[in-house]
Amino acid sequence: MEPMASLSPIDVVDLTSRLIAVPSVTPATGSVFDVVEAELAALGFTVERFVEGEAPDGPVENLLAVREGAGRHIAFAGHLDVVPPGDGWTGGAFEPRIAGGILYGRGATDMKGSIAAWIAAAAAVPADAGTLSLLLTGDEEGPATWGTKLLMQRMAERGVAPDAILVGEPTSVARLGDMVKIGRRGSCIVWIDVPGREGHVAYPHLADNPIPKLVRILSAIDGITLDEGSEGFQASNIEPTTVDVGNPAGNVIPAKASARLSIRFNDLHRGEDLGAMIARVAKAEVPEAEVRWTVYGEAFRTRPSPWVDEVAAAIHAVTGIEPERSTTGGTSDARFLHVLAPIVEFGPPNATMHKRDEAVAVDDLHALVAIYRRVIEG
Repeated sequence: MEPMASLSPIDVVDLTSRLIAVPSVTPATGSVFDVVEAELAALGFTVERFVEGEAPDGPVENLLAVREGAGRHIAFAGHLDVVPPGDGWTGGAFEPRIAGGILYGRGATDMKGSIAAWIAAAAAVPADAGTLSLLLTGDEEGPATWGTKLLMQRMAERGVAPDAILVGEPTSVARLGDMVKIGRRGSCIVWIDVPGREGHVAYPHLADNPIPKLVRILSAIDGITLDEGSEGFQASNIEPTTVDVGNPAGNVIPAKASARLSIRFNDLHRGEDLGAMIARVAKAEVPEAEVRWTVYGEAFRTRPSPWVDEVAAAIHAVTGIEPERSTTGGTSDARFLHVLAPIVEFGPPNATMHKRDEAVAVDDLHALVAIYRRVIEG
C-alpha cells in the first residue's frame, strides 16, 4: 500500500468525526449538511440544498454540489442519513472516538467516512482537473421517497450530466478493496391479507379461520423456484419476513391473517411481474386473498467498461488488491442513478454497518482518499 501521508489539505479523520458527531437519523436535514456545505464552498463548489416531503417519510434534505472544470464529469453519490443507533454501544453512538486505530460512531462506515474521503480527495485535486459533482441525500436508509429521485430531477433541470458515477457505499468485505459493486438485484415487497370471520375456538363452524388459508398460500409460494441465477447475478429468492394475526387471545379464531414477503431478484425478472405472479398464486389458493406490492428497485448491472476498470485499477494501485466485481448484497440508491451513467459502488468494509459500535479503520479512511483521488484524476 502506498504511503498515506500528506494526501490532502483536509484531515479525513477529523471530517468523518465531525459528520458522525451530528445525529442524522433518516430522514435527515440541517446541521450535517451544514458541515458538508462549508467544506465544499471552500473548495470552489457551487452548492444547492433543498428540502422536500412531509412526515412520516420526510422532510428530507438533498444537496447538489458542482465544481466546473475541463474534461470529463465524475459524480460521487452518497447519503448523510443513518439508521437509528440502538442500545448497547461501548461509547455514545454520536460521540466519535478512536481506539486502536479504529474510529467508532454511527455512520463511520455507512457512509460518512466515504463522503469525507471523497471531499478530501477533491481538495487534493486541482480545480480545473475535470468537473466534479456531489449528490447527497438525507433519505437512503428510509423509503427514499424524497431523496435521490428528486436529486435526479434537479440535476436534469440544471443540466448536470455526469460521464461516470461513483457511489461510496461500504462494499468491501474482509479488507478494503476486495469488492466493488457493479450492479444490484431488484427488490419487491409483497403484502398478503387473508380475511376470515372471528369466533370462539370451541365453535369453529360459526367462524372462518384465515390462518390455514394463509398457510396454504405460503406453502405454494415456498415451492416456487424463480431461477438458478443469471450472468453476473445469484439466484432470485422469495423470503417470508412476517406472519401476523394480531390475536391477543388464545381461544379466539382471528378475523384476518397477514404475511409479508421480500423478493430479491436478478435481471431475468421485473418487479411488477413478480408481484403479479404472487397475487395469482395466492388467489389460486384463496380467491378472497388481498395482495399488494411495491417495487423498490429493478435489477441492474454495469456492463464491462473503462469506468469499472479505472476504479479497479485505482484500488489495486493503492491496496495491491484486485477487487471482485459483484452484484450481491442489498439495495442502494445506485438503483436509481444507474440510468444516468456507468456506475460503480466502492467503500470501506461493511462488517459493522447498521450494528452497534459501527466503525472504520483510520488507515482505511486515508487509503480511501488515495483511491478516490486516483479515480478523480483518471
